[in-house]
Amino acid sequence: MMLNLMMFVVEFGAGLIANSAALMADSVDMLGDGLVYGISLYALDRSLRWRAGSALLKGGFILFLGLGVIVEIIVKLVWGIPPVSGLMLVFGAMALVVNLSCVGLLWPYRQHDVNLSSTFECSRNDVLANIGVLAAGALVALTGAPWPDAAIAAIIAFLFIRSSLRVIREAWPQFHRATPAHAAE
Repeated sequence: MMLNLMMFVVEFGAGLIANSAALMADSVDMLGDGLVYGISLYALDRSLRWRAGSALLKGGFILFLGLGVIVEIIVKLVWGIPPVSGLMLVFGAMALVVNLSCVGLLWPYRQHDVNLSSTFECSRNDVLANIGVLAAGALVALTGAPWPDAAIAAIIAFLFIRSSLRVIREAWPQFHRATPAHAAE
């Protein structure tokens, strides 16, 4: 959780300096993961309704992040300034190391319940996003154009939205099956 929150600050700052929508999108995902991990830890010894409710909250938050990335992409495309590829590569690699560590820690719990499954999904998406940021950085370096950055940011947004809908779809029935009378457990 703390690694993700620290990487949000570092990577978001790098994204601002580098003018990279992909780095900023990935950093916001780090913030989301840090918050998601906190919610997941809180819900661990709670009832099924609590765990499903926390998964619904995470799904909604991930959806919000995806829509925010789409707004950032539009802004970047309107201005059309290419990002600094070197910064994208350095900070994208740092983020990849952090996220691979998180995936390794969560791997044994990825199918434990909907709460931990949704947490694992967030980390797995981060690894894919990091690889995308590295690819965008390389393509920006080769082409000098902003489109690889915007394209990877769009893919990250798609992953956010797809993941959020999957989490919500899985958590919703569990939330409704669990009776409110047992929600305080």
